[in-house]
Amino acid sequence: MIFPFFWMISTAVKTPSEAATVPPMLWPKHPHWGNFVDAFKSAPFARYLFNSLLVTFCTTAAQMFTSILAAFAFSKLKFWGKNVIFMIFLSTMMVPIEMLIIPNYVTLTKAHLINSYLALILPWSASFFTVFTLRQAFNSVPPQVYYAAKIDGASDWNYLWRVLVPICRSSIVAMSILEIIASWNDFLWPMIVTNDANMRTLPVAVSSFSNDVGTNYPFMMAAATFVVIPMIILYLILQKYIIQGITKGGLVG
Repeated sequence: MIFPFFWMISTAVKTPSEAATVPPMLWPKHPHWGNFVDAFKSAPFARYLFNSLLVTFCTTAAQMFTSILAAFAFSKLKFWGKNVIFMIFLSTMMVPIEMLIIPNYVTLTKAHLINSYLALILPWSASFFTVFTLRQAFNSVPPQVYYAAKIDGASDWNYLWRVLVPICRSSIVAMSILEIIASWNDFLWPMIVTNDANMRTLPVAVSSFSNDVGTNYPFMMAAATFVVIPMIILYLILQKYIIQGITKGGLVG
């Protein structure tokens, strides 16, 4: 599991000739740590970093807000056709994401949103996987808690944010972390909907080191390190919340 990350860093500190050596060397005799500085200067990484942070934050915030509201409705509220609607939405989880690319792109094109932050954020501002997981977590809270809050005069809105969300905090944090990682690492969608280099995110920036002339593998791996390291640190720090959230949400394995 660790070897791919070791190979990434090893290639990042090699010269182009060393990176193409056959058989490959595990570690160069004279590491070129300056490749990280040169790679950072060769592209507007500060702009890419800002774009990635903005898109990741907005996507995660929007997705968690819509998912919490939907999960609460499917878990605690009573309305006509709730189970049927839930099964219809649940069936959409079987649709591959790749099949949604063309319809989403056509919709955004007609709305004149291509090459904008909204194009990067809106299509992923809702996720029924997150809704399903949070619904399972909300269902684990006894209904007596809801009835007691209603007797005390709490509205559904107050009960959701002041009682239910704090109780299910671990599941919400876990889903937030998973969405942060997915949004941060997303490559295909930003590549499709952005034409201006100033609108692209960090994963797309990695591909800028590959062109018709060839690929600068040391610079590409140095750029990949910039993309991967923040998520590795985030995951290592918060992995216990992911485990707690998944198990409490009813998804094991």
